Amino acid sequence: MADKTEITTLTLEDYMERFSDQGAFEFIDGEFIPMTPQVIRSVRLAGRIYRALADFVDANSLGEVFIEGPFVLLYESNWVRGSRVPDVMFVSQAKLDALQAADPEWQDKPIIGAPDLAVEVISPTDKALILGRKVKLYLEDGVRLLWVVEPDNDTVTVYRADSNQAIRLGRNDTLHGDDVLPSFTFSLATLFAN
Repeated sequence: MADKTEITTLTLEDYMERFSDQGAFEFIDGEFIPMTPQVIRSVRLAGRIYRALADFVDANSLGEVFIEGPFVLLYESNWVRGSRVPDVMFVSQAKLDALQAADPEWQDKPIIGAPDLAVEVISPTDKALILGRKVKLYLEDGVRLLWVVEPDNDTVTVYRADSNQAIRLGRNDTLHGDDVLPSFTFSLATLFAN
């Protein structure tokens, strides 16, 4: 259950202390939403996506792929106004270079700013209302490409920041990296294989 504390921003240091003390959470519209435990199928799918993305990104020196890592949105320097913890995210090398140039201690903090790609794998413990809200926020926050994986029906819904139309792909389709990860492809039959 979300902590209904009336906080709209907190310092980055307070955010990190709370994350360390209480475990992973998302900070959305002033609410602290604890991360729910994942089931094996969801973790397996996230791992498959992570490996495919990481291999591609590493081979092409495009940036970094993270699994269940937080990113924070700053209101002003050092003030967090929101955070998310996608199951998988890709951050371009240009963004990583900018983080490094702005802060020599950047590796000891969460990613500052939205990733280029976020992946959410729906688990039975996820709530539809929160997921719908998160999809909207991901795109508003600057995520360019979002994949929502639905294990119960072997589909992936693709959302793009530059389009109002979601695209739903099935087991016989192929997932593409579009302009975020040009030439990246991943067969959904491979993703959803038993």
